[in-house]
Amino acid sequence: MSIQKITMPKWGLSMQEGRVNAWLVEEGAVIRPGQEILEVESDKISGVVEATVEGPLRRRVAQEDETLPVGALLGVVADSEVADAEIDAFIADFAAAFVPGGEEEGEAEVAVRTVEVDGRAIAYVQRGEGGEPLLLIHGFGGDKNNWLFNHEALAAGRAVYALDLPGHGDSAKDLADASPAGMAAAVLGFIDALGLEAVHLAGHSFGGAVAIELAGLAPKRVRSLALIAGAGLGAEIDAEYVRGFAATNSRNELKKLAQRLFADEGLVTRQLVDDLLKFKRLDGVADALAAIADALLDGERQRRVLAAEVAGLGIPIRVIWGAEDRIIPATHAQALGEAAEVHVLPGKGHMVMMEAAKEVNRLLGA
Repeated sequence: MSIQKITMPKWGLSMQEGRVNAWLVEEGAVIRPGQEILEVESDKISGVVEATVEGPLRRRVAQEDETLPVGALLGVVADSEVADAEIDAFIADFAAAFVPGGEEEGEAEVAVRTVEVDGRAIAYVQRGEGGEPLLLIHGFGGDKNNWLFNHEALAAGRAVYALDLPGHGDSAKDLADASPAGMAAAVLGFIDALGLEAVHLAGHSFGGAVAIELAGLAPKRVRSLALIAGAGLGAEIDAEYVRGFAATNSRNELKKLAQRLFADEGLVTRQLVDDLLKFKRLDGVADALAAIADALLDGERQRRVLAAEVAGLGIPIRVIWGAEDRIIPATHAQALGEAAEVHVLPGKGHMVMMEAAKEVNRLLGA
């Protein structure tokens, strides 16, 4: 076999470099696609790099605690028949040709695009082409980058879209209707604008309620439904988190709130908090989030419970939850009974698609 490379991944649109925290395999070990091989920390969050090639790991080029740009060489995979001198030459040639910040393969695909829906801009990114498209819908206060560990992995043989809901990310901040049903109408307009006949939907948290409403609004346009810690399946919710996030512009408060999203609070980096603070200070965001919170909550509970409506949709439904979710109880995962396939992942929190990306990608891909 030829010499194959392992390079620093690009997670999300803004990642420029990553710090190697730890190698998970030794030199000489045979690695296989999908295997977790090293831990990397970006400015957003820590994650695990999975192998995309198969063969013996002949050289761990990157050292632990080393910070390297996106695309930099991390390791080399080659059969034992390949001489060490050939590997040395490969590494030297890569180093001589590598330009940090250069256009990486596939980078053009993740450029932010916009479409107009009812006079408002909806921003999105696309990975992959063809197949039965998958649409990823983020939660309250999130954006398309919430799927940074999932988007590319799910785009094998299909187009995968991650949008910014109205009021979020790079989309317009003025809202026609802040309720999940109103958001669903906007997402349906997005699907129409892209000329998509029908899509698979994956919705996280508030995005789960939006996905449910969309499936009810246009059942023939939804092939399947994946609810990841989805709102709308029960009444209980951490209303203090929702209202607190909508109201605060304090760095310390935002950090404490963000930590509730993860079972491992250490995943909340300073940059993640900085990004949240930057978003919160944009014109129109405070009003948008306050309106969404009011539409979602009735006192300390969720305003609408949609479980009965979901169970009657008659489409494949998969529910994924982190057992340690502190925002919406994992007990809600059982709300649909036999109408859904349920997976509760131990030791993971509300942002389960980040904390357990490999397993969530496997479940969504299936």
